[in-house]
Amino acid sequence: MTYRAKKIYVITRRWIKDLILTIIGSAIIASGTAFFLLPNQLSSGGFSGIATITYYLFGFQMGTTIIILNLPLFAIALFKLGRRFFIKAIIGTALLSLFLNIFEGIQAITGDRLLASIYGGILIGIGTAIILKANASTGGSDLLSNIITKFRPSAKTGNIIVIADCFIVGLNVLFFREIEIALYSVIAIYLSGQMIDIIFEGTNFTKMIFIVSNRYEEIAKQIGVKIGRGSTGIYAQGMYHEKDRMMLWCVASRGEVSRIKRIASRIDPKAFLVISNAREALGQGFKKIV
Repeated sequence: MTYRAKKIYVITRRWIKDLILTIIGSAIIASGTAFFLLPNQLSSGGFSGIATITYYLFGFQMGTTIIILNLPLFAIALFKLGRRFFIKAIIGTALLSLFLNIFEGIQAITGDRLLASIYGGILIGIGTAIILKANASTGGSDLLSNIITKFRPSAKTGNIIVIADCFIVGLNVLFFREIEIALYSVIAIYLSGQMIDIIFEGTNFTKMIFIVSNRYEEIAKQIGVKIGRGSTGIYAQGMYHEKDRMMLWCVASRGEVSRIKRIASRIDPKAFLVISNAREALGQGFKKIV
């Protein structure tokens, strides 16, 4: 196989994989919206919130409304975000709209708004994470935030999405005249964000442990022997006593933290430990870098 043919094969395989992920993700988002949120007048923010209003006000199909709302963004995205992202955004939005139009005619699974906000938010979060893994988009507030950051790089994507979602949820409250809609919608939006984090980063959050002790060499050795984790010595200065000292830095799994604490306290009862969360650790002993 020539280099050119191999390159075409790799690119084609990647596009097929991304397309499959986009189809799956769009179907999951649509099911969470159509089976749980839409029948209960709830919103997960984004253009789906506006589409929920037009669905109840004019009887427009939700998917069709989302396509129409995204058309101006597509025109801008073509010039600002590149052709590849533009094509993926169109495919993702079109698939989401298609599944929404199909699913919205199916009977709702529950009429309980709390259950709807929980399960709807979880499904939308899972679907969105799958879409993001495919480097695609289903339009709406995330596409809008990408465009805004191109014009204004200092703007934070997360802040833009939150502001847009809050504004749209506020519109839902004004239209339906029920404050409970906002309260339940916030639950859906929060759970959606949590599911995205879990899928991208996993549930086994890594811990960072800082150990200050005069017997740092013994502690580091025992951590290596008993647990199999390496430690890094960092030269530091205690500002209270103005003395130079060594500080150990160790990255470990959540289940290994108690063992490290026992090792440090047994060797040096006066040891000072600080334990904090590390969202992700990549490399030897942890997840592979991909």
